[in-house]
Amino acid sequence: MKLINIQTDQGNKTGVMTDADHFVDVSAAGSVLHIINNADARAQAAALAANGTAQSLAGVKLGAPITPGKIIAIGLNYSDHAAESGAKPPSKPIVFAKFSNTLAAHGDTLIWYNDQTPNMDYEAEFGIVIGKTAYRINDADALSYVGGYVCANDLSARDLQSGDEGKQWVLGKTLDGTCPIGPCLTTSDEIPDPQSLNIKCILNGQIMQNSSTAQMIFGTAKLVAYLSHYFTLNAGDLIITGTPPGVGAARKPPVWLKDGDTVTIEIEKIGALTNTIRVL
Repeated sequence: MKLINIQTDQGNKTGVMTDADHFVDVSAAGSVLHIINNADARAQAAALAANGTAQSLAGVKLGAPITPGKIIAIGLNYSDHAAESGAKPPSKPIVFAKFSNTLAAHGDTLIWYNDQTPNMDYEAEFGIVIGKTAYRINDADALSYVGGYVCANDLSARDLQSGDEGKQWVLGKTLDGTCPIGPCLTTSDEIPDPQSLNIKCILNGQIMQNSSTAQMIFGTAKLVAYLSHYFTLNAGDLIITGTPPGVGAARKPPVWLKDGDTVTIEIEKIGALTNTIRVL
């Protein structure tokens, strides 16, 4: 199922996308988080989606499909991206975090000020959403703890992240709205092999990144198991898994996001996350 979070004046509703333009209301089964964390709710949502009446997505405002308790990010997880960044491929996952203020949704306008950064970069990322509590699990069992997957964009202020004044990773990664996810959460049963998906970033109609999750140094199972050995992963936690080559900072000349840009993250079997850029 492709689960969506629909925002209305009367509150949020839960839907299942039947195609790119239509959905069925499955709110009776609960929130997206409840559905991925509860087998009975998943079955109820599937039945409602199969028997309900499809509605148009035109004019529907989508929220982020889930609101994560933790946003955990992985750096340099594609060897080609490590090379373009001038770094050696890591022997263990490089782990950092983004704050809750970074969360944004499909269709949102992402806003920042030029005096905060003139060097904002895009990063197409495959997002893992945890479906049930995981602590000190092994690689072989790790995929059973995954509730679903999302498209994500780990927007990064490169001058703050890698500049001369202290390499401020936290500042560079946590400006408001710099972690849009969506448009939907695709449940894990629809993606039995998460390491075989095409992933793209498209900027103003031009493909900037085009790779496969097969190129991830540390795959989904490895990351979930590894992280769970250091802290508890709870249902709804989000892991964004690193970006493939082609980022703006590595281009000559560099390509920075600018006012009026449209950026889309497209991942096979999940969908396309699109946002517009506003720089003040």
